[in-house]
Amino acid sequence: MSHSAVDIQPACLGLYCGRTVLSVNGSVETYGDCGVCPRGQRTDDNKICRECMGSPDRYDWLYLGFMAMLPLVLHWFFIEWYSGKKSSSALLQHVTALFECSIAAIVTLLVSDPVGSLHIRSCKVKKLSDWYTMLYNPSPDYITTVHCTHEAVYPLYTIVFIYYAFCLVLMMLLRPLLVKKIACGLGKSDRFKSIYAALYFFPVLTVLQAVGGGLLYYAFPYIILVLSLVTLAVYMSASEVESFKDLLVRKKRLVVLFSHWLLHAYGIISISKLDKLEQDLPLLALVPAPALFYLLTAKYTEPSRILSEGGNGH
Repeated sequence: MSHSAVDIQPACLGLYCGRTVLSVNGSVETYGDCGVCPRGQRTDDNKICRECMGSPDRYDWLYLGFMAMLPLVLHWFFIEWYSGKKSSSALLQHVTALFECSIAAIVTLLVSDPVGSLHIRSCKVKKLSDWYTMLYNPSPDYITTVHCTHEAVYPLYTIVFIYYAFCLVLMMLLRPLLVKKIACGLGKSDRFKSIYAALYFFPVLTVLQAVGGGLLYYAFPYIILVLSLVTLAVYMSASEVESFKDLLVRKKRLVVLFSHWLLHAYGIISISKLDKLEQDLPLLALVPAPALFYLLTAKYTEPSRILSEGGNGH
């Protein structure tokens, strides 16, 4: 049927059902029946399946960066948690985890369409429902369901799963050999605990992306800011950091502080999207503010001081 004949065809029901282009003869296109669009395509305003030829915008890349950071941050947390006082062993594992995630990210981009390139083509995200097309399959007669589930946000949904799979494979290939060789000071049951932890959190991250990918896409900048603020306050409190001098006692504290500052900056950039540099860049000056506020007010909230003053008041 020709392009001009589309208007007299029965309406293509559902938000994400469309007609595929079977052939093109000059300016005349022939369409198939209404149904699911092939992978890498989504419907246009005329309910025709069109190939995604765009590129991810800055916010899309920031979202992918956030999803890529999650396993790396969790790796570093559990490595630090289970390494004890073996700082040299922990450092090598940190570097290995960074190497694993970096290689996984590069390989994921290379195997994505177009294959062999670090660039990817994508469909533009228009609204939250684009992430959950399975919830919008129409039932014209309330009995038969027309299944039109496809990846309308191609490839932002599935590329995260591919990345997690490569991270897991690389971890299982590299980390056990490294840990067995360098973590001699730890007990046999302790040296592999950071790897065991990854075998738990990777399925959790996978389910999180599968169920809440769309929600994370819109909320991740605020999640970064809130979690980084909370974890920084908890760390400084647990490490009994009450002054600038306490920060300089151990290099590890400075590393943790600068890491949180990078997360603060990432969250601010994700919220502002840097659309207007002259307005958005000054916001980065707020990055050290939470740490400075904590250091300036920590001495006034010391529990022992509050208890002593309360005792003297009685």
